[in-house]
Amino acid sequence: MMISSRYLLLPFAAQMLCMLFDEFYFHWQRKLPRWERLGHPLDTLTVLMCWSVILLVPPTAGAITLYAGLSLFSCLFVTKDEWVHQAYCPAGEHWLHAVLFVLHPLLLISAALLWPTLHAPNAAAVAFGWIRYEGFEGTFFAVNSLLTLLFGFYQLLYWNVIWKANSSTTKSTKS
Repeated sequence: MMISSRYLLLPFAAQMLCMLFDEFYFHWQRKLPRWERLGHPLDTLTVLMCWSVILLVPPTAGAITLYAGLSLFSCLFVTKDEWVHQAYCPAGEHWLHAVLFVLHPLLLISAALLWPTLHAPNAAAVAFGWIRYEGFEGTFFAVNSLLTLLFGFYQLLYWNVIWKANSSTTKSTKS
């Protein structure tokens, strides 16, 4: 039985919705201390490092090993702030972070399963005989990578250049 590659998009959609809610509800509500204003763009950078391997290199044994290492690093890196979030985040944001931590490796696995379509679309069907690739995967992944890059720029520029803490900042906005 073959499954459609469209199912591989589910972690992307779920992660995007969770990230947008985290950013535009929780972060804007409580504002971000300096360590988060710097750490979040670095989290996004770890994902972009993974995406760059997929975009630039065919899935050879060495490239897959590199991707697996970068993916493991990214999964661990994004958890770096959780021990200190306790003092800054409400319970709902903690729960959302837990959901994002579950989605993160699923996203990276889904991306890896899309990888062959970027470099040899016809060979992809042979590489993973249980997935029915439909031809949109390379375009989807390129657009998703661009959106990830733009989100990283937003995180860096908005929180570190545009946004300024005012004199009525709370404990959560002080760095």
